Amino acid sequence: MSFSVLIFFSSQLIILCFCIYPAILTALAYLRSSDLIIDGGKPDEADFAVIVTAYEQVLLIPEVVSSILRSNYANFTIYVVADKCDVSTLVFDDPRVIVLRPKTTLANNIKSHFYAIDHFIRDHERVTIIDSDNIIDCEYFNELNKLFDNGFKAVQGVRKAKNINSELACLDEAGDIYYRYVDRYLLFNSGSSASLAGSGMAFSTKLYEQALRNESINGAGFDKLLQYRILQLGYRIAFAPRAIVYDTKTSKSKQLIEQRARWINTWFKYVSWGVKMMLSAIASRSWNQMLFSIMLLRPPMFLLFFLVCILAILDILYFPVLLITIVLTGFIFLAVFFKSLSHFAADKEIYKSLKTIPKFVYLQLLALSKSNKANKLSVATKHDSN
Repeated sequence: MSFSVLIFFSSQLIILCFCIYPAILTALAYLRSSDLIIDGGKPDEADFAVIVTAYEQVLLIPEVVSSILRSNYANFTIYVVADKCDVSTLVFDDPRVIVLRPKTTLANNIKSHFYAIDHFIRDHERVTIIDSDNIIDCEYFNELNKLFDNGFKAVQGVRKAKNINSELACLDEAGDIYYRYVDRYLLFNSGSSASLAGSGMAFSTKLYEQALRNESINGAGFDKLLQYRILQLGYRIAFAPRAIVYDTKTSKSKQLIEQRARWINTWFKYVSWGVKMMLSAIASRSWNQMLFSIMLLRPPMFLLFFLVCILAILDILYFPVLLITIVLTGFIFLAVFFKSLSHFAADKEIYKSLKTIPKFVYLQLLALSKSNKANKLSVATKHDSN
């Protein structure tokens, strides 16, 4: 067997393993179902700091603040960090809302978060991160507390679409649902950690400071660094399926390309962390880190799809007998994908939008071509107020 053929077989095996990784997690989650947390009584009302970050625009800030104030919870203080923003319209009567405007432009999530932390009016037990375009569910804090009261120090909630008014928004939500199911629900229930989503997440304040106080990164990806540091410190990240924040989905092609370019750039920049974590997991025999490291190494879904298509063509041309493995893997992936949509009760409009997946993949390939200059295209996704 020539070296090039060995490389091809090895590459196909690795790529197909990434494709069936969700099915493996499904089996592991089923086997560990007896270990799942059972909700107890009413959780304690811990003191939360709610950090809401905004960059250049504040149109949606009153809406997110209003949703927080309407929640079935009282023990919190909201810190709005309005970076490079005009704050003249941000006037709130509730003393629990504090608007902070840095004197110099931060253009960085970690810097914005610690700007808020350094201006806390008191020591808060827990901190939750909310994006400026989010709306929180009224039970958000109570659902987070259920996981904290079971001993966890880091919790990721659900980011659910508040708009599915276009095919792009629907497909964006379909992808979110898939990752919510695989990278959060299944991964956590398999004994590992839920991946962080950038908002709708909460931590003990001490853990957040311990993880990121002396860290800094340029561009997108603070949540990737945060989850890496939390697992390095030996903690698990819990998943709270009923702690919901409603998130604005991308509905315009340009918006999608710029957002995905940042995300793709982040994966290439930090994929090496997956290798480091896997080696650490082997050395420390950490089940949490091992399963999580595979998720970190896995390419984005559109790129995985593109690689599988290339493998299928090569198999047809040179190794037809291997094509059956591609077909079986495809069926397994589709089964998990549609299971994820069913599990989280996806809207019928999301199912209808699936016919335009090829266009969605094409837009992400365009994003891939721009990923090397992603941070020059935009710092944050900008949304309309409607």
